[in-house]
Amino acid sequence: MLMTELVQLILLFGSGLIFILLIVVGIILKITTTPFPKIVRRKEEYFFLNSKTNEKEKFPSLEDQPTLELSVIVPAFDEEIRIPQMLDECLEYLESRQKSEKSFTYEVIVVSDGSRDKTVEVAQKYSAKYGSDKVRVLALVENRGKGGAVRMGMLSARGKYVLFADADGATKFDDYGKLEQSMEKLSDGDHNRNAITIGSRAHLEQEATAKRTLFRTVLMHGFHFLVWTFAVKKIRDTQCGFKLLTRSAARKVFAVMHVERWAFDVELLFIAQSYNIPIDEVAVNWTEIEGSKLTPFWSWLQMGRDLIFIWFRYAIGAWQLKKEHVN
Repeated sequence: MLMTELVQLILLFGSGLIFILLIVVGIILKITTTPFPKIVRRKEEYFFLNSKTNEKEKFPSLEDQPTLELSVIVPAFDEEIRIPQMLDECLEYLESRQKSEKSFTYEVIVVSDGSRDKTVEVAQKYSAKYGSDKVRVLALVENRGKGGAVRMGMLSARGKYVLFADADGATKFDDYGKLEQSMEKLSDGDHNRNAITIGSRAHLEQEATAKRTLFRTVLMHGFHFLVWTFAVKKIRDTQCGFKLLTRSAARKVFAVMHVERWAFDVELLFIAQSYNIPIDEVAVNWTEIEGSKLTPFWSWLQMGRDLIFIWFRYAIGAWQLKKEHVN
């Protein structure tokens, strides 16, 4: 009987200690965290190289009126080896669309995220080949993380619709047509409406699970549980790097997004759901490409930690949404 009471006392004390610790952490975060992100952009990051004149020109702003149908943002960190195949496939599809549909216009913005290799030089060759009206290179001075690179590309886009696609080419680019059809239904063809369509690999999960170790499978399901519990409801695959937004939705989401590294997808969708922005998940073809920058174990642990902090910061008001934008 005495042992039972002692255990209860320890549990009670431990719970109280955790509660006090959460309050202290919450107060610290509230004091030290800005409610909205401070988006810093170096002077040289406002410009791209015109392939015809060989002179620098200023990128437009996401706040401007769109002048193209589609902007494709390709975040790239040390991707000189993998990005050529992705750009070849991407540009072949976009050029084919433009030839068959005269009204279809596009741009590809390769955002080099502080790359240490020849990513910028490789991307500039595509700009020289297709022209800087179609392919532009945004070279970030320092590495920001994938989310930061995507945001900088979005802020420089001219399209009515903006797509970000991974530089490894894991998703077949012609699946853009599936996202486009879904977006047409969600937005009624109006880029001024808020809508997001995301590529999903959830339909491949059974096959992928069969190839994984038990440990990796447990980690994956644990991460999904945390996502669905603390951040994003009803979305089966938050991490696929193939997401299409209307220009209006991009303005709203990227203006308040804080996370600039791997968990940025989760915050992006968390913000979208908080704004009641319609989201559709579309099955896409996906192939694992060698050369990943992440080790699965540590990436899942880091993203699991980050998404709990995302939820906690918004829950205590350390991070906020712009209330005038909430539907």
